[in-house]
Amino acid sequence: YLAPERLETPSFLALVQTLPLALVAVDEAHCVSQWGPDFRPSYLRIADFLAALPQRPPVGAFTATATAAVRRDIVQLLGLKNPMVQITGFDRPNLFFNVIQAYATQKLIFLQQLLQQRPDKSGIVYCATRSAVDQVYSALVQEGFSAGRYHAGLDEEERRQTQEDFQYDRIRIMVATNAFGMGIDKSNVRFVIHYNMPLSLEAYYQEAGRAGRDGARADCILLFCQSDVRTAKFLIENGGENDDLTPEQQQHRLTQDLRRLNTMEVYCKTGDCLRREILRYFGEKLQEDCGNCGSCLRRHRRRDITREAQILLSTAVRAQKALGQAVSKETLADIVYGRSVKEPLKGLSTYGLMADCSMAQLMEWLDFLARQDYLLPDGDGWMPGERGRKVLFQGERVWIDVYLPGERRLPQHQIEELAGEQLELYNKLERARSKLARKYSVPDYTICTDATLIALVLHRPQSPEELAAIDGMGDHRANRYARTFLPLLTTNDT
Repeated sequence: YLAPERLETPSFLALVQTLPLALVAVDEAHCVSQWGPDFRPSYLRIADFLAALPQRPPVGAFTATATAAVRRDIVQLLGLKNPMVQITGFDRPNLFFNVIQAYATQKLIFLQQLLQQRPDKSGIVYCATRSAVDQVYSALVQEGFSAGRYHAGLDEEERRQTQEDFQYDRIRIMVATNAFGMGIDKSNVRFVIHYNMPLSLEAYYQEAGRAGRDGARADCILLFCQSDVRTAKFLIENGGENDDLTPEQQQHRLTQDLRRLNTMEVYCKTGDCLRREILRYFGEKLQEDCGNCGSCLRRHRRRDITREAQILLSTAVRAQKALGQAVSKETLADIVYGRSVKEPLKGLSTYGLMADCSMAQLMEWLDFLARQDYLLPDGDGWMPGERGRKVLFQGERVWIDVYLPGERRLPQHQIEELAGEQLELYNKLERARSKLARKYSVPDYTICTDATLIALVLHRPQSPEELAAIDGMGDHRANRYARTFLPLLTTNDT
């Protein structure tokens, strides 16, 4: 194995010309293309190296993530002659993809809940920075999770030992930057959780693809918040200059990286089939929704949010008049929630008008209004566009698909099989769960899943100990939610 940087070493060239080469294999071949996320000019030397050989051997180029444009570059820039192009397919049907929207302050809570739902399972938690790895690792160890950490800032011995402990199941969870994973062939990784949004879909799919290599089901979950985008832009724009790139190549790479980042952000915010979005990016078509990703399995219904939209849109107009400039979506949410804002904004008639909603819910609605062009960018803030003005002044209605962002939807027929008192109790438990979710500003499913609600109805636990024995509850949830659920389960009047 030889790094491309050494191909022009005179001593190596002299040696290799005396040896019969049966095959030259180029690994990570996407690095040859400026359209790829990991372009390395040293890869361009491979074609000159091959041309300098007395007799050209067969050449193979391999990569796991290459778009159509990158594949064309591989053929051209490596000088492949009449190559046999074999694409085994990008789809990994055993992988379940999900994106969970969360504020930065909620992420650690969500992560711990996801890990608690996967006891005894082996997995990787990817973070964008070394400091994030250290913070998450420390928090998990403090909570008793079996975890290790891996990033380039650690000494070599710690990295080696931690990698070995993970490989041999001495620790269950690896918290790492993208420095971890290359060459790791651990077959029983049951989940890959991204604590931060990666810089591109190529990077995400490569890292998520380290789950489920044995073909068994595995989960690929991305915790997303808008601050991830700002962090990613900073990493792209301040990643340091590569002396091997010309100024033109530097600018081209920056433009491409920002374009890939935008595609990654769209993936995080889409309500469409996640598997379809990934495969479309790599040039494959999925005729129907996969039925097995977070988007496909969400239980949703149409909801009229015209009143809520009118409040948010009118707040944008009022805030702009009060300050002389448009404000961010976060500030709009703070105003209607009644949180601390600049003094002129506290006097708005909409201040605190939506205090009964969670901040997560408000941001979900604001993101929806922005995606659907009810809100449009205005400087550093947002103002109603033409569609938004129609809602404010012409009576246009606003409808949204409301869903429970859980990892699994309980088949509707199982809920419909409940009848009479059981169905009434289920509905009471569901309302109680929603109140808890609003109280803690988290999605409903993080309190408990639909399947757990069904189990509560069928088994009717009568004590905290019995509640903890219900699948999906456990000691932690039982201790925290017993006061809410047990009175509903033990009363005779259901």
